Amino acid sequence: MTIVQLEYIVAVDTYRNFGVAAEKCFVTQPTMSMQVQKLEADLGIKLFDRSKQPVMPTEIGTEIIEQARLILKESYKIKEIISHKAGDVEGELKIGIIPTVAPYVMPKVISAFMDKYPNVQLIIWEYMTEQIISELKNGLLDCGILSTPIDDKSLNENPLFFESFIAYLSKSSPLIKKKNLNIKDIDIDDLWLLNEGHCMRNQILNICNRKKSGKFKPFEYNTDSVETLKRMVDMNKGITLLPELSMTDFSVRQLDRVRYFKSPAPSREISIVTHRNFLKRKLISVLEQEIIAAIPKRMQSKNKKEIMEIYS
Repeated sequence: MTIVQLEYIVAVDTYRNFGVAAEKCFVTQPTMSMQVQKLEADLGIKLFDRSKQPVMPTEIGTEIIEQARLILKESYKIKEIISHKAGDVEGELKIGIIPTVAPYVMPKVISAFMDKYPNVQLIIWEYMTEQIISELKNGLLDCGILSTPIDDKSLNENPLFFESFIAYLSKSSPLIKKKNLNIKDIDIDDLWLLNEGHCMRNQILNICNRKKSGKFKPFEYNTDSVETLKRMVDMNKGITLLPELSMTDFSVRQLDRVRYFKSPAPSREISIVTHRNFLKRKLISVLEQEIIAAIPKRMQSKNKKEIMEIYS
């Protein structure tokens, strides 16, 4: 039994396809198949049911692959100990980040990384929360940047900042006359919302403490983009609730249509999330430092903020 063989069976389990797994491991499919078969012969069991598509682990294969993941993590720690002792900040860091945070945080962070840590390669995917959680558990991501709390015992959550939600109003909204808003002021049927599956949608529904009434509308617009929500309010009636960082590039005219909520302001907690047995601690630590440096100091405290749950 070798580390390489364990890497191969974990890859097959992750991608459920020998061809894709071989490509991800930078070997040919025959090479990977041969090594997996050799391991199965040495162990005297079948790890995978190849008659199924996608390929599925057998019952005992599932247990062995789970143990293989633990062995691989422990083996990788040897290199990490050496790198940490040498003070090296280098290598590859795979990050998942939710789309309602990415455009307002990552450009500045990436710029700082390029200057300070030229030997670090950041590989970043914008995913929704559930996919980030899944890929953290499968070892496809090193860390995630997402809204918390998630309350999953297999994951660590390290809060970075606390971002208030603001109301963005159409020029015809009756709320434009108010200086600050109460939650009770919001009619959920006037809200432009993100698609289902976005944690921010759930948080906004939780802010309003109710579901949409189902009142007839002449059309329904489904979007994954905070920027689209802003444009829909600009061009139509209604309001939307946005994360405060999305105001960064607002014009003076747009800022005139922003309203804050009275204290405690409905807010979201943004954290770095890792698997409980995570690696690359030095890289994740410097990433955390750069994100905090890019965030206004007022967002580093949850004082006078009410953190909204991400599940309905």
